[in-house]
Amino acid sequence: MTDSAIIHLGMRSMMVAFELAAPILLTALLIGFAVSLFQSATQIQEVTLAFVPKAIGVGVALLLAGSWMMHSMITFTQQLFAALPDLLS
Repeated sequence: MTDSAIIHLGMRSMMVAFELAAPILLTALLIGFAVSLFQSATQIQEVTLAFVPKAIGVGVALLLAGSWMMHSMITFTQQLFAALPDLLS
């Protein structure tokens, strides 16, 4: 296994992790921003007001993007297992 193969495998792993985390993190970011704008405009400082919409939004994002995320992870894993003999030799 060469150094470039290890770096390529690490970069691909990080890209897949980024792609899988992006829908959830962006949803939480956008909802958190909207709730903070609402809280600052109305001066309501309730902790659950920030948490509950994020939890619901992340759940919806998982429902909508979950099948794509699973397909992406399965594809990456299959490609990794297919390349394993070449990586070990």
